[in-house]
Amino acid sequence: METDRMVQVVLPGIVAPEGLEIREGRVPEAGRAQIVVAVEASGVSFAEQQMRRGRYYDQPPFPFVPGYDLVGRVLATGEDVDPGLTGRRVAALVKTGGWSSHVVLDAADAVEVPEGLAADEAETVVVNGITAWQMLHRQARVRAGQTILVHGASGGVGSVLVQLALAAGVAVIGTASARHHDALRERGVIPVDYRSGDVPARVRELAPGGVDAVFDHVGGRSVIDSWHLLAAGGTLVAYGSASTRDDTGSKQWPVLKILARTWLWNTLPNGRRAHFYNIWAGRALAKDRFRARLRTDLTQVLTALRDGEVSAPIAARLPLTRAAEALRLAESGTVTGKIVLTP
Repeated sequence: METDRMVQVVLPGIVAPEGLEIREGRVPEAGRAQIVVAVEASGVSFAEQQMRRGRYYDQPPFPFVPGYDLVGRVLATGEDVDPGLTGRRVAALVKTGGWSSHVVLDAADAVEVPEGLAADEAETVVVNGITAWQMLHRQARVRAGQTILVHGASGGVGSVLVQLALAAGVAVIGTASARHHDALRERGVIPVDYRSGDVPARVRELAPGGVDAVFDHVGGRSVIDSWHLLAAGGTLVAYGSASTRDDTGSKQWPVLKILARTWLWNTLPNGRRAHFYNIWAGRALAKDRFRARLRTDLTQVLTALRDGEVSAPIAARLPLTRAAEALRLAESGTVTGKIVLTP
């Protein structure tokens, strides 16, 4: 690839994965307080799957470059940025724009990757890791000796969340398809098959007094069941609506229903709490505090990855120009682990 050329994947509208477009242009320059990052790895997540359907609740108007997170080397620094950052490996959450060979970022949004981590390794825990860490430690505030329920315990966020919880001394019940149960048991998780039987009834058998926290990405009816599985003083953290992936109509409605329910449940005098987790919450009103919290939490996750406390498998590595194939593979449900796009 020419060093002065930028390659981007563009989502032009509601299209099949094969409708993604590859475009080229010049590498952008860093402005004041900005850096240019030569991207080494970007991930394929559920967000991009929803965006290409026009179903992600706060996606930008078409056309745009998808890509929720990235890891890369700082290629250039702008005015008021330490030039010593050049050449360092950084990670960043961008929501969109990551599927590009080069990205301009505010320097304050870049988090240095610890030495000893490869770019694709680090990429597996950027959006998934920060989501898991903040839900576990900032919203549910779990403590050693507690018991939690993690829906999708073998998924991208769920698998990291499970490992972080176990490292904190928390007992974990996790829903997953039967093919993942042996791997979950090896980690110390009690698996529950979400495809057979009555999941709430099985969880009640395992935790008759209720669980201390539930992490629910499923949405729909599952959120209601999750609320009723809480013990006194327990916390529900909802963070998606995967069950409505293929629905039509308003893309905001599934999230609005969850928000309405959490508001209602929090008015009840039973000591339980409910949250809808949004990684970007509060950024517009308190950008400096948001950045400081993200930097602290993502550094914790990357350090845990480097030290072997958590791991996240890579299902496939594909070049950026094969993003359509990567997206199709992610949507197939046939792979375990993160699909990573590389230059």
